[in-house]
Amino acid sequence: MSDSAAIVYRIRAYQPEAHLFEVVMRVTQPDPEEQRLSLPAWIPGSYMIRDFAKNIVSISARCGSSSIDLQQLDKQTWCVQGCEGVLELRYRVYAWDLSVRSAHLDTTHGYFNGTSVFIRAHGHESVPCHVEIQAPEGIDYAHWRVATSMPRSGASLFGWGDYQAADYEDLIDHPVEMGLFDEQEFDVQGVPHHLVITGRHQADIKRICRDLQVICEHHIKLFGELPEMERYVFLLMVTGDGYGGLEHRSSCSLLASRFDLIGVDQQKISDGYRQFLGLCSHEYFHTWNVKRIMPAVFQPFDHSSEVYTSLLWAFEGITSYYDDLSLCRSGLIDEQSYLELLGQTLTRLQRSAGRFLQTITQSSFNAWTKFYKQDENAPNAIVSYYVKGAVIALALDLHMRIKTDGRVTLDHVMQALWQDYGKPGKGVGEHDIQQLVEQLSGLDMGDFFQNTLHTTVDIPVAALLQRFGVICKFRQAGSQSDLGGKALESDEPRRSLAVRYKADSAGVKITHVMTGGAAMDAGIAAEDVLIAINGIRVDKESFEKRLQDYSVDQVLSVHAFRRDELQEFSVTLKLAEEDTVYLQRDEHSDERTAHQRRAWLTPDAS
Repeated sequence: MSDSAAIVYRIRAYQPEAHLFEVVMRVTQPDPEEQRLSLPAWIPGSYMIRDFAKNIVSISARCGSSSIDLQQLDKQTWCVQGCEGVLELRYRVYAWDLSVRSAHLDTTHGYFNGTSVFIRAHGHESVPCHVEIQAPEGIDYAHWRVATSMPRSGASLFGWGDYQAADYEDLIDHPVEMGLFDEQEFDVQGVPHHLVITGRHQADIKRICRDLQVICEHHIKLFGELPEMERYVFLLMVTGDGYGGLEHRSSCSLLASRFDLIGVDQQKISDGYRQFLGLCSHEYFHTWNVKRIMPAVFQPFDHSSEVYTSLLWAFEGITSYYDDLSLCRSGLIDEQSYLELLGQTLTRLQRSAGRFLQTITQSSFNAWTKFYKQDENAPNAIVSYYVKGAVIALALDLHMRIKTDGRVTLDHVMQALWQDYGKPGKGVGEHDIQQLVEQLSGLDMGDFFQNTLHTTVDIPVAALLQRFGVICKFRQAGSQSDLGGKALESDEPRRSLAVRYKADSAGVKITHVMTGGAAMDAGIAAEDVLIAINGIRVDKESFEKRLQDYSVDQVLSVHAFRRDELQEFSVTLKLAEEDTVYLQRDEHSDERTAHQRRAWLTPDAS
């Protein structure tokens, strides 16, 4: 660590049983008049103010060998004045968020994102950063190792010791896992890739790596090259029922259920493993789309407050379109399996009444306060830029394929975005994607972008899919757990209160009440606990079955507790809406249509 201008950090799992990391930060050339320091308020890729500084439980400063006053200016910013020597900060961070966004430490493992633990020295953001990652003390941690994509500077692979980052932005883009983990390496285009699994499991790691290799190579083929990196790391934490992911420039953090991973003697891809592969595909696609092809307003990132853009439909939505599509194109799943997944995506959009109130650009712009802070009314008030963005990407791809006879597709747009924006580091402006689409295709796309991005008009997906020999069908949901994508064995009409619910010790606790449904019409609200229908007790297992015992338009007496008060509601029962989508291949389509479908879905056809 010879760079005298560098910012130096030393971090260790100080007290795992108390969930405390300790960080020592040294600024060798602080501003002698006033040096400001701050911790980010949010982490790129997760658009919500999280106020990571709230987890700092103690902090102090020294200038040279003497203590110096550290003045707090706001919730996440401090300053020292008059330090003409080396400025040293020592602080401890409480880490108890088992997610991909923050930091977690206990006696079984440690994990952190840089945004949670590394304070920024204002004015020094562009200087190199050196990091020493130290092992926790004690015999219980003697066999712990470290996994990160952060470049090593003396540390051995998976070892404790010295690491380095080009600047502060690079520093906070390499999450770190420490503990006892399983690891497997595989090669992709000459670049080492690692799968690191923390948590108990019975997974076939070699099989998973073979599948990940297929996904990675497929994405690289789409964009034409892998961005320059030393290595790529999939950091996977397995739990009983977790799910989530966060992208980084040369790694990703994943949270998944251990039961979703494919076993050693298992050949068939389960729904859970298919979902896991889709998650990995999504985060790896972000290596290009979002981490390098990014909105201009993200250059540079302002980590202190919200950064607004209407473009998340493209960066998350397009990625959400390609994540499952790539599983089909690469041959990991078949066409019918992909159409099932696409049907589930269309179902999620169809079940969102909020799509009639919020445009996709409004959804993106208000991600900070609406999408990431969803409440009981969210399905009625907002639309997901992930889900609707994926459907817009689908419509854009199919529309261009039809209008250009397959000459220009969304693949070409993504390749041009990489060459013109991502590779040279140029930010994408609010209207650049439309202009690029029109330039490549020669089409006037004004109406398409106006209708899909700036209105709440439903996207004519069914008509587009029909041109590719895929029939879009609608039906009622079979139950609350019905995700769509498949036909039901029975088409018996179902009755519904149009609510979402969960088990409660007293009965059924309502979590969401849908606009226009029987429950809302009757005055039932979220948090109500339903205990009886027509004098008969109900619970989570019997609730939907009991509704089928009555006829449409029959008035039911529903008893429920609101807070601690017993309420009685008169509910006029309605038919469930046909808001569940499944897709079927049109076996009577002509050869030209079948060829278009193969060009869209078949491996290497595009």
